[in-house]
Amino acid sequence: MSETTHDGAVAVGPVPPAGGGLTPSQLAAKYGLSVSGARPGLAEYIRQLWSRRHFISAFARARVSAQYTQARLGQLWQVLTPLLNAAVYYFIFGLLLGTDRGVDNFIAFLVTGVFIFTFTQSSVLAGVRAVSGNLGLIRALHFPRASLPIAFTLVQLQQLLMSMFVLLAIVLMTGEVPGPSWLLVAPALVLQCVFNAGLALVMARLGSKMTDLAQLMPFILRTWMYASGVMYSISHFAAHAPAVVKIALDVNPAAVYIDLMRFALIESFTSEQLPPHVWALALGWAVVMGAGGFVYFWKAEERYGRG
Repeated sequence: MSETTHDGAVAVGPVPPAGGGLTPSQLAAKYGLSVSGARPGLAEYIRQLWSRRHFISAFARARVSAQYTQARLGQLWQVLTPLLNAAVYYFIFGLLLGTDRGVDNFIAFLVTGVFIFTFTQSSVLAGVRAVSGNLGLIRALHFPRASLPIAFTLVQLQQLLMSMFVLLAIVLMTGEVPGPSWLLVAPALVLQCVFNAGLALVMARLGSKMTDLAQLMPFILRTWMYASGVMYSISHFAAHAPAVVKIALDVNPAAVYIDLMRFALIESFTSEQLPPHVWALALGWAVVMGAGGFVYFWKAEERYGRG
């Protein structure tokens, strides 16, 4: 402000502060502004994620279609890969090492284990690269970042569902007969899918900062597979193991979901071979990993794609 004095000079008064004396945060609140990329509340984040469900579904379908476009046999590799793995494991573990002891229908037992563990293994590997491998998409578009690991889990689920036709055919060819227990396949797969999605969310956050994690995970997953009873019967081989070892093998989530699928499909795999409270374990792992992984991923929402 200014005014003219008696001698004609102009006196300059104090200049009012910009924004009427309000702080930046007060100005932002006044005009309804918010921090770009700020993490929304958990309830709002879930609402945003639900509103993007069509994007998640379309993204998953596109990934499935594009995954094997460069291969001559195309999406047939979705079935051939676990089948070839099962054939190798049967030769090494079944014929050479004799891990088929104590297992009546070892072929169905082995193939079921390989297919179900592959679902979890592929979800983890896809989750590790869900954020770090899609930085261009993350920086170009605004959407809940949890959409990516969830979409990648759906990709692996679609591949498993296609492979299930082959798995069921193999089980039937080994002499198994469909029965009421086959209805347990659906709830077992739903629980495993929730568990895998939560695990993929955890690995996506870790992989977004730990760039070497993708190189390390195959070794960790191979160790996990050997501890999950994919190629042998845990109840048979751990019968005389220390109690703490047997408990650790029984509560292993990968083994829990594999055992549930074997119990559903293989008549000779009875409830005596299941760990105690197996359905409670399966539900508990799904809830803990699904909810915990989601919250863990959400807490770093505003940091994905930066730096």
